[in-house]
Amino acid sequence: MSDTNVTALVGLAVDLTNSLTNKDRFDRLLTAVRQVISCDAVVLLKREGDVLTPLAQQGLTSDSLGRRFDVESHPRLAEICRASLPVRFPADSPLPDPYDGMLLTDDRDLPIHACMGLPLLADHRLVGVLTLDSMTPNIFDDIPKRTLDIVSAMSAAALNTAMLLEQLEQRSQHSQQVVKELTHEALVKDGGELIGDSKVMCQLIHEINLVAPSDFSVLIEGETGVGKELVARTIHQRSHRYQEPLVYVNCAAIPEGLVESELFGHVKGAFTGADQHRIGKFKLANKGTIFLDEIGELPLIAQSKLLRAIQNQEVQPVGQDAVEKIDVRILVATNRTLKEEVDNQRFRADLYHRLSVYPIKVPPLRERQNDITMLSGYFAEQLRRKLGLRQLVIDSDVLNRLQSYTWPGNIRELEHVISRAALQAKASSELAIAKITHQHIDYLPALPTHLEASEQAISEPVTPVNAAVSLKLSTESFQRRYITQVLNDEKGNWSLSAKRLGVDPANLRRLAKRLGITVYKKIASH
Repeated sequence: MSDTNVTALVGLAVDLTNSLTNKDRFDRLLTAVRQVISCDAVVLLKREGDVLTPLAQQGLTSDSLGRRFDVESHPRLAEICRASLPVRFPADSPLPDPYDGMLLTDDRDLPIHACMGLPLLADHRLVGVLTLDSMTPNIFDDIPKRTLDIVSAMSAAALNTAMLLEQLEQRSQHSQQVVKELTHEALVKDGGELIGDSKVMCQLIHEINLVAPSDFSVLIEGETGVGKELVARTIHQRSHRYQEPLVYVNCAAIPEGLVESELFGHVKGAFTGADQHRIGKFKLANKGTIFLDEIGELPLIAQSKLLRAIQNQEVQPVGQDAVEKIDVRILVATNRTLKEEVDNQRFRADLYHRLSVYPIKVPPLRERQNDITMLSGYFAEQLRRKLGLRQLVIDSDVLNRLQSYTWPGNIRELEHVISRAALQAKASSELAIAKITHQHIDYLPALPTHLEASEQAISEPVTPVNAAVSLKLSTESFQRRYITQVLNDEKGNWSLSAKRLGVDPANLRRLAKRLGITVYKKIASH
């Protein structure tokens, strides 16, 4: 082993004893590995069940950190995970490399020529994987076994130390990621994980970690498609109620006459059609959490009954004289500004104060554009599996364009855009690697790349930017013009307009109403 290699490994050993953040520890680890072993790319991945999650990388496209690699769908990763020693793949190996087309040193989408993987073991248990790739064939063949043993041991130590610290922190916050949810809908709705390291996302995660261990009611506000339901489920998972049910209720979908029965239950014969006893959502959520989505849509008469249940922690099923005690944590979400609804007397002030003990604002995607690349990679890897692709790569120009778009439909719209583009890429590619390029994004209708382009497409005068106008008013002005243009294009058809905008039709109608947009239809006789 050369003096340079020895120096790099000694430096790494010293780093591991220092009080570093995980990001610093992993970055220094990969830098030291590249000083010891020449390669074009190196990735550190953590094992979570049958999935490998990238924690740090050097040499790959930036979206790689957002990907989640299902081991069984990647033969090389599967072989590394099954091994106890470093695995060197021959240059002519028929097994596809999970990073084909993602190396920064080559933009020709050629297969990677040299690949090596180190299983990272702690107490004879696989905790992760270190992968090394190069466009130079056979470059890893002559590396001494002693060097690989040291690199593996130090990498495993770094990863295991980080994981142990994370586990200790999770236990102190009662945030083990164990889910015992009552309904399938609550389990899968808006599924996924909180992805992003922008400043606003770090603040959001901090707020979630702060309030989750308590029993405080939480008001989650944010635009349509920002992931409010995911935030609610994360709060539940990180609370001391995580082993109890999380019950999801869509307040906008309950007919006004059935709200009380839906929430509190009813006895047989309580009203016409009540042919059997029914347990209400609050009773189902006993000892756990109830998540009332779109709480702003709840009628005023139902709000008073909900207030009584929250104040007294008791419910009275319809048609029953006796009340029943419950122990339920309340999480609510709305895409409205609930304080404004109170001011306009569309929402009870006393209920608002009961629900907003701890308000959380989920930021729109346009305020966290640095996260778009990671989110795109996350969706791309999901789509690669769903579409049966060997690899799905996103062109760097596409990532730049995605970051410049204002995303009125937020994360949900981003997911839809990536999904449609992935289908187009699969259909147009004759190679083993499908790549999402500019043409797949241009194909999508009504996808402006920035605010000015959208304004010019609308037959209204462009108002100069006024520094005195708040961001909220400017955003509403843009939404009003954009939605009006799409409605005009679709001749007032709400369903087609909502599809183009990537939002739910009911949410589009509510947003249009709040923005003062009205569709008039003419009746003509001939």
